[in-house]
Amino acid sequence: MSPLHNSPAPQTLRLRVQGVVQGVGFRPFVFRLAQALGLSGWVRNDLEGVLIEVSATPEVLSAFVQALREQAPPAARVERIDVVECRPGGLPPGFAILESEASGPITTLISPDLTLCEDCLQELFDPANRRYRYPFINCTNCGPRYSIIQQLPYDRPFTTMWAFAMCPDCAAEYHDPLNRRFHAQPIACPTCGPQVHLWNARMEPIASRHPAIAEAARLLREGQILAIKGLGGYHLACDAHNAEAVETLRTRKKRRAKPFALMARDTEALRGYALLDEAALRLLESLERPIVLLPKGPKPLPEPLAPGSPHLGFMLPYTPLQHLLFAEGAPPLLVMTSANRSCEPMVYRDEALGSLSGLADFFLVGERPIARRVDDSIVALADSKPLLLRRARGFAPAPILRSERFQRPILALGGMLKNAIALSTGGQVFVSQHIGDLEELEARLAFQQTIHDLTQMYRVNLDKTLVVHDLHPDYPSTQYALELPGPRQAVQHHQAHIASVLVEQGLWEEEVMGFAFDGAGLGEDGAIWGGEVFAGSLARGLRRVAHLRYAPLLGGDAAASFPPQAAVGFLQELAGWEAPLPEPVVQAGTRLLRSKMPIPVTSSIGRLFDAVAALLGFHTRQDYEGQAATWLESLARSSPPLPNQLTLPIRQTSGLFEWDYQPLLQAVLDLLKARTPSTLVARHFHAALADAVVRMALTLHPTHPTTRVVLSGGVWQNQLLHQLTLSKLRSEGFEVYWNQKVPPGDGGLALGQLALTLDSV
Repeated sequence: MSPLHNSPAPQTLRLRVQGVVQGVGFRPFVFRLAQALGLSGWVRNDLEGVLIEVSATPEVLSAFVQALREQAPPAARVERIDVVECRPGGLPPGFAILESEASGPITTLISPDLTLCEDCLQELFDPANRRYRYPFINCTNCGPRYSIIQQLPYDRPFTTMWAFAMCPDCAAEYHDPLNRRFHAQPIACPTCGPQVHLWNARMEPIASRHPAIAEAARLLREGQILAIKGLGGYHLACDAHNAEAVETLRTRKKRRAKPFALMARDTEALRGYALLDEAALRLLESLERPIVLLPKGPKPLPEPLAPGSPHLGFMLPYTPLQHLLFAEGAPPLLVMTSANRSCEPMVYRDEALGSLSGLADFFLVGERPIARRVDDSIVALADSKPLLLRRARGFAPAPILRSERFQRPILALGGMLKNAIALSTGGQVFVSQHIGDLEELEARLAFQQTIHDLTQMYRVNLDKTLVVHDLHPDYPSTQYALELPGPRQAVQHHQAHIASVLVEQGLWEEEVMGFAFDGAGLGEDGAIWGGEVFAGSLARGLRRVAHLRYAPLLGGDAAASFPPQAAVGFLQELAGWEAPLPEPVVQAGTRLLRSKMPIPVTSSIGRLFDAVAALLGFHTRQDYEGQAATWLESLARSSPPLPNQLTLPIRQTSGLFEWDYQPLLQAVLDLLKARTPSTLVARHFHAALADAVVRMALTLHPTHPTTRVVLSGGVWQNQLLHQLTLSKLRSEGFEVYWNQKVPPGDGGLALGQLALTLDSV
C-alpha cells in the first residue's frame, strides 16, 4: 500500500523531486506550502534536484504532494516525485530550508534563462521601488540562469554573479524564505549589482546607469546602430523602419540577404506587419519568448529586412534592459540581430567587443558577465504547433526526455552545419543550445566549450563515454570525435534525422516510413544523399527503401552555394535542353561533364530546390543555407493554388524505388517556354513534391504496412511544403509525425544519433 494511505497517525515522508526545480523559486514555494499546511520538516537542493522531508497526517501529506505537482512556480517543471516512508519522529517543529548539498551524482536539471516576470516588470516601472529602472532586476521567477551558471549546484558562488557582494537589503531578501527573491542567485540592485554603460565607437564611456539607456534610445531613433548586451550575448540593433540604417547594417555585417530578426515593443507594435493568429500570439508571449517566423502582413517594412522571404521573424522584449529602451522611446520595431560578422558566432564576451569595431556606432554594455553564448531561439508554426528551427535561449539546456533507456552516458556530436550536441546520462537526454556552423573557428571553439560545459556539469567521464558522430569523415565534429578517448560510433546522417523524430515522439517499437529531405549528408554508398525514404523502427533498424534519382553534383559542395551550377548537373541528361541559365555556367558545367574528372552524385531534394530556383531566375550565390529554397517558397505563396501540372514519377531500380526528376524538370522548361508565370511554376513544384511523398507512401504500403509517416530534415522547414504534404497524407489516412522538440534540420541530428546507438550500450 502507498505510504500516503496507511494509518491516520502522523507519518514522516522523504520526497525526491526531479525536473527543473533549482533556480526557479521551488524551495520558497515548498516552504510557504509547508507552513500553510502546518508541516514539520525541511527542504534543500542537491545534485539530484530537491529533497524534502516532512511529517504530518496522511491526509495533509497527500494534499502536500498533490500541490507540489499542480501548483509549482511557472518556470519550474516537476518531472518526477519519488516518495519513501521514513521512521516516524525525529523532525523538530517548524519547517526549514537547509543549505545545498554538493556531493553525490548529478541528475538535477539546469534551468534555461527566463523571461522577465510580471512582478519584476511592475517593480521596474514603480518610482517607489528601490529597483526602479534598474536593468538587472530579477527574482526566483525570472532572469539569467544557464548563461551565468559555472557549475552545479546552482548557487551564487558558482555563477558569474560571485564577484558582486550583496548589500544588506539584498542579503535580507535573499535569506527570507517568504520573499520572492529568496535564494535568487542573480539578485542585485542599483546599490550592489552590475551597472550599464554606453560607449562610443572608440569604446570610450560616455554615459552610465539610466542616462546611458535614455541616450541609447535616442541614438536608435536617430538611425544609429548599437551593440546591446543581452542575456546570452550581444545584439546589433537599429530602427527597423529606417531603410538606410538597415542597409548600412547589412553592408557592415557583409550579410547580403539573410533575414534580420526583429523585436517589437509589444504585440500591438507588430500588428499589420505580420499575420497573427492565436497560436502565434501564444508563442510570442510564451515564457521562452523565441523569435517567431510569421507571414508578412499588408503593412510594408523595408524590403532589406528579409529580402526574398515570405516571413518576418519577430520577438518581444524579455530582459529589463529591452523594456527600458522601449519605455525611453526607442523605435517600436527594432532590428535585433546577433552581433557578429557574417557566418561568425554571436559575440558574448566584453573583451571580444573589438571584433565589432566598424559594425556598431555605439555599445550599450552591461557589467554582468556571461558564462556562455546563448542565441535567441527561432520557432515557426506547422499545423498550429511549434516547429523549432533554432533551439537556444528559453529552451536549452532543459532535457528533451527522460527514459531508462539512456542510463549509460552517450555523447552525440551532431553534424557540421547548425551544430548542437546531445548528452544522455542518468536516464535523461540533454540537447545543447544552438552552436552554429563548424566551418568557422569561433564556432568550433564554442563546440568544444559546450562539450566541456555539459560533461563537467553532469560529471560525465569522457574516458568511458560512447561518442557518436556523423558518417562524414571530414566534418569537424567527426574529427573531434577521433580526439576523444572513449569508444566511438558513426551514424548515417539521414537515419539520424528520422530517429530524432521517433525518440522525441516516443516511437520506440512502432514501424514507420520516414522521409528525410535536406541539402546534403554522406550516404552509405559514398553518394551525397538528401532525398531519402526509410522503413523500419528504432527497435529493429531503419532501412533505405527509396530516394531521389542521383544527379551529378558539379563542383561538389560548391554547387550548394550556386544554384545555376546545381541546375546544370540536374539537366545534363535531358536531350537538347535549353534553360534560362547564365551561359558561362552552362559552358563550364558542360566541359566538366565531358571531362574524365570524377564527379560526385547526389539524391538531394535541397539541390533539386536549388535547380528549380535557378530555372526561375535565382542566379546569384546563396548568402545563407536555403536562401534559394526560401525565395522559391515566397514565389509559390504568391500564386493561387491551381491544379498541379508537374509530377515526380516513381520507378524501381536495383531493389529501391526512385523519384525520377527528369520529367519534372522537362515539364518546368516547357512551362517556362509557354510563358507560364514563375509564381505558378513554383507553386506547381511544391505541389508536385507533396504529391510525390504521398504516392511513394502508397507505393511502399503493401510491403511496409504502416500508417505512420515521419518527416525530418532541413527541407521540411519549408512551411508551404510541410502544409501541403501534411494535408495530402492525412487525406489518405496516414498519421504524420515531425520534429517539435528539436529542429528538423541539423540542429536535431545529435538527438537522432543518440537514439540509433542504444543497442550498442
